Amino acid sequence: MFFTRTLLKRHTVLPGFDLALGFTLLYVSLIVLLPLSAAFLKTFTLTWAQFWDAVSSPRVMASYRLTFGASLVAALINAFFGLIVTWVLVRYRFVGRRLVDALVDLPFALPTAVAGIALTAIYAQNGWIGQWLPFKVSFTPVGVFVALVFIGFPFVVRTLQPVLEDVNRELEEAAATLGATRWQTFRHVIFPVLTPALLTGFALAFARALGEYGSVIFIAGNMPMVSEITPLLIITKLEQYDVAGATAIAVVMLITAFTLLLFINTLQAWARKRQGM
Repeated sequence: MFFTRTLLKRHTVLPGFDLALGFTLLYVSLIVLLPLSAAFLKTFTLTWAQFWDAVSSPRVMASYRLTFGASLVAALINAFFGLIVTWVLVRYRFVGRRLVDALVDLPFALPTAVAGIALTAIYAQNGWIGQWLPFKVSFTPVGVFVALVFIGFPFVVRTLQPVLEDVNRELEEAAATLGATRWQTFRHVIFPVLTPALLTGFALAFARALGEYGSVIFIAGNMPMVSEITPLLIITKLEQYDVAGATAIAVVMLITAFTLLLFINTLQAWARKRQGM
């Protein structure tokens, strides 16, 4: 036993646990903890009354409602349609499948400013799609929603795709042999396996939408109390040299987003435990 442990320790590719853990903590501290701590420390320079005024003014509350509301709805839409697209890409073979699969990654590769300009041009009242719509999209809250759907869609598909590819087809065949319909097979056999990955994709799309800036500011119109997102409001306060006010709003977004993601991750862990994974 001692000889085996010695060989494993001697032939490991990565550095020892102590050294690897030290590098991990240092890297996470520099990249994640230090910037977040700076935001909290800057916020602590405000009194409670100043902090409350900074984060609860009518203009700020309107930006919260738009940002969190549009992000949540966009993530839900992406979860639904992302599941359908993933199913088609994995379970069917058709002409142009590889092209469609590559197009899914387009929001990843496309600069956000380019995406915003393209969406604005397409959905403007004289655009290719906007001219046929009975309502206005560009420069309205609907435009914010469209942009957030665009940038969050790949997260759901790419999270679900490897899981669906690994689903054991024998379980579906067994369910069909026992007389289950296609819907019953999907509901009771396939969907429970996909649920943790679907929740993960939803959480990633939601988190990505919360912090989106580049693609939204072009199509939103950025009208205070109407189509102004919270990241833009933070930038506005920084341009006005109100650093403490900007960090206060950022801290509220951070705490809220962390709470929601913690809830989603807890739900995901419960789903995995229920499935015995």
